[in-house]
Amino acid sequence: MISRPRYMEVFRTYRDVPVIKVLAGIRRCGKSTLLEMLRDELERDGVPADHIVKMSYTSEDFDDGMTDKEMYRDILEKMSGAGRYYLLLDEVQEIEGWEKAVNSLLEKGNTDIYVTGSNSKLMAGEISTYLSGRYITIPVYTLSFAEYLSFKESTGRAPRELLTEYLRLGGFPIVALGDFDESAAYQIVEGINHSVISNDITRRHDIKNVDIYKHDVKFVIENVGKTFSANAIVKFLKSEGRALSVESIYNYLEWLEKAFVIYRCPRYDLKGKSVLKTQEKFYLADASLKYCMMGFQPESVAAMLENVVYFELKRKGYEVYIGKNETKEIDFVAVRRNERLYVQVCRSLPQKSDREVANLLAVKDHYPKYVVTLDEFAGGNIDGVKIVHLMDFLLME
Repeated sequence: MISRPRYMEVFRTYRDVPVIKVLAGIRRCGKSTLLEMLRDELERDGVPADHIVKMSYTSEDFDDGMTDKEMYRDILEKMSGAGRYYLLLDEVQEIEGWEKAVNSLLEKGNTDIYVTGSNSKLMAGEISTYLSGRYITIPVYTLSFAEYLSFKESTGRAPRELLTEYLRLGGFPIVALGDFDESAAYQIVEGINHSVISNDITRRHDIKNVDIYKHDVKFVIENVGKTFSANAIVKFLKSEGRALSVESIYNYLEWLEKAFVIYRCPRYDLKGKSVLKTQEKFYLADASLKYCMMGFQPESVAAMLENVVYFELKRKGYEVYIGKNETKEIDFVAVRRNERLYVQVCRSLPQKSDREVANLLAVKDHYPKYVVTLDEFAGGNIDGVKIVHLMDFLLME
């Protein structure tokens, strides 16, 4: 297994802290492997193997159903000795009422609990009530570029070459671990796409009109990084001879978010210092989810560069917004505690326009400002605005 040090460091920070650690992210982003890495580290640190209880609750294993009481008793039977037990519970959302079992196990006081899931139903409604103040969420994303490099270290290939591959093939670990051409890689991602979008969501929410739902998904994916509204989707479907209510559109968007397929990026008014409720954007959990459906298109690279930068900021713990500064837009305003930075993203620096830099210079504060680009000659700064190649930005600490 190839280590993902950022997550391992988070595990070390919260080990033995009496809260449930919830690893949440899209299917196949590496959550189960992270639990295996944690188990290995616990054993290296001297925890007896029989005090590490690792359970997987995939739907394939529990088609007949398992109650929360059965889950609780099953785990309890494995905790027959004295001392602390480490419970690593994979895909718990498949067990109805899992939160009751996990809460009871936490209350025993001799457990350190880690759970994973692929649907944010994990933290909805009654779950938050049962676990209020007793859990932390650890978002798990597909591979960062730095992680992708470590996965490909044995190939001896140059980082710039691997950056091109990363932008085209995405960061699902299963793809990075192999040596796939574009067609084979997209076929693998299509399988992930199908299991989440076509199976998990339609089954969980009992979607009747699957055809319209898939057209809605197609519209969202085609418009990654663009502002759009539910009304825009309604008009798009109407132009194709299909009818759907605005309320249904909002439901579909919410379900895609809950399955960690898309992430909502709200708009922030820099003057009014408030989050706006309109004109947000959505970004895809991984760029390959778009390419596996529509093929790699050079003209879509600019929008997907934004996608890559957005998730790099999220991985580093920033809350990320679109910046509104009167009539000007900043691609990203990233906030982490008392830190802030501003980022503009462009494929190449325009020859006869300073729009990217000018929008940043219009923000009158002293926080770092970046223009991130694929321009081979990126470097230096303009009046304090740093011009950075995408690769260098992705590898910044």
